[in-house]
Parts: sequence; C-alpha cells; structure tokens
Amino acid sequence: MGRLVNLKARMGVSIGLMFIVLLGFLLGITLLIFYFFNWINTLFGVNILTFFMISLVLAGITGLFILFQWAIGPSIVRRSMNLHYLERGENPWLESVVTKMAEKSNLPKPPIAIAPDEEPNCFVFGRTAKSANLVVTKGLLTKLNKKEIEAVIGHEIGHIKHKDHLVMTCLAAIPVFCFLIATFAFQSLRFARPVGRRKEGGAILLLVMAVAIVSMVAYIVGLLIVRTLSRMREFYSDAYSSYITENPRGLKSALTKIAYGLSVTPKETQGVRAFFIEDPVRARNEIQNIVEHGSEYDLDKDGTIDEKELELAMEAEAKKSRWNRFNNLFSTHPPTYKRVLLLSQIEKEMASGRYTTKNIYKYV
Repeated sequence: MGRLVNLKARMGVSIGLMFIVLLGFLLGITLLIFYFFNWINTLFGVNILTFFMISLVLAGITGLFILFQWAIGPSIVRRSMNLHYLERGENPWLESVVTKMAEKSNLPKPPIAIAPDEEPNCFVFGRTAKSANLVVTKGLLTKLNKKEIEAVIGHEIGHIKHKDHLVMTCLAAIPVFCFLIATFAFQSLRFARPVGRRKEGGAILLLVMAVAIVSMVAYIVGLLIVRTLSRMREFYSDAYSSYITENPRGLKSALTKIAYGLSVTPKETQGVRAFFIEDPVRARNEIQNIVEHGSEYDLDKDGTIDEKELELAMEAEAKKSRWNRFNNLFSTHPPTYKRVLLLSQIEKEMASGRYTTKNIYKYV
C-alpha cells in the first residue's frame, strides 16, 4: 500500500531511539554503581567481568518487565474495562461490519467486546495481530450513526493492520520501567538514614540520587519518543479508515462528536488512554475553552455550535497558546483539528478520482 514503508521506517527509528535510551539508562546506572563504590578505577582490570554482569542483570530485569507487561496487559484491560464479549448473532450489524473490514484487510476477524462506558470511544488490544480484540463502548453505539461507527471501526482495523497495539505496548513499557526506578529511588531518599561511616553513607545517598535523576531523564526522553509515535500512528490509521470505508467524512464527523462527547464526561480512564481513538483528557482540554466562549465561535448565531464551527474553534484554540503547543509533545493523540484537516485533504483527493491504494498515506 502507498507509502506504508514510511510508517515502518518511522516505527523502526522510534524503536532504535528507544533502544539507545534504554542502553544509555542501563550503562548510566551501571557506571554510577562502579563510581560510587570505587570500582571504576579497575574497570579495565579484574572487575570488567563484574561490569558486564551488572549490565546483563539490569538488561535482563528490563526485558522481563517488558515481557511481563506484554503478557498481562490484555488481562488488565479486560478487567479494568469490564468487557462483555458479543456472542454470535447478538449484534448482527456490528459483526458484519467488522467481518467485512477484516476480510478487506486480510486479517482474521477480531473478537468484539462492548464496554459499558457511556463515553463514545473505541480501541483494540492484544498480544499479536491475530489475537487482537476490538472494543466498542456503549456510548459509541448510541451517540454515533452507522456511517460514523463504520469509520471508527475502520480506524481501529488500521491499528491492527499496522500492529500498533503490539509496538506501543512494548515500547511504552520502557519509560514506565524507568519511571518506577526513579520513583523508588526518590522515595528511598525521603526515608533514608545515614548508614555506617559518614563518608560511605553520603556516597550511598549520592548514588541513589544520581540513579533517580538518570532514571527520570530516561523516562522523560522515552515518553517523548512513545508519545510522538503514538500521535503519528493515529494519522496513519485515520488514512487507512478513509481507504477501507471510502468515507473520510464519516470519520471527520465521528472524531468531532467523540471529542465533544468525551469533553463533557466526568470519567477518566488513564490506563488505556493511548489505545483509544480519541484521548479523553485531550478532548476535555480542547473543548473547555470553546464551551466557555461559545458565543464567539457560534458564527451563524443560532445558539448552537455545529460540526464545522466546532472544527474551526478547535483550530483557533490550539493556535492561541504556546503552552498548548508544548503540551502536544506529551499527548497520546494529535489535536482533533489536525486529524480533520488530514481527512479533508483525503476527501478532496477521493472527489478528484486520484485516490488509489498507491497513495493511501500520501498526506500523512
């Protein structure tokens, strides 16, 4: 498919950068241990084996943590979301839509689950592309029309096609691991007491502090890499939805409705935010000022903000604040207006008759 190689290349770059962050983190921690215990002086002597052993142990612990998160992640999602899996024939229309799109994408039909949440959203999770699960919230089925639901499902099928859920689960585990180490080290400093001789006790405290700082830096850099890849993958899945449904307008309308619907819900599901088609926290931030300045964005003065006015309002609000642009760096999803602009470009391409499988991702 058109320019899918770019997505694979960007994922490869992200994985490479994350490996560098992980390597730097592990080497940094190992060197700190050597330095504060006066082992660094014999690094190239008899203790070189010890140096590599410590590095291997740390790498092994990190690898086990990533494997652990990959293995138990689906179980955590199932329990936290209180999912109900559809039996055959329970929702024929939804089953037929998912089946049709999976077949068109040369993928096995994923099991379909309904989450009882009233907020409109949808996501996929699983350990592999073949074991992916598709989750649709109750709010999505009740607040969106069929064309919009089809477009959202097409977006999620795109995630399965691109193996996003697998890549993101594994990559996200690395900054989480660094954050846990940093948190443990900072907490240790809070309750630390002098141990042994003053000089040795001070060295240990400095070691713990240095470990905390190195871990926090690795966490922030790793998080930026993960969030950048997360935002990019949303654009690719939006483009894929346009291809598979031939209806970018349906996804434009769905994203606008979902963003507004999430902005007024009081519930936050932090644990799986990155998997959703739209981030509840970002949606709430995007809509808050628009609601407060409703009269300013109600261009036709009819007392309501329609879909087009909402799109323009989101774009205007996003450009007002430098803080918003900085905050975007740590967001799991792109601003809704940017996604709408991409879909508008694809819609024009389709109308011109030039849109083919060779240029699905032309505007990403």
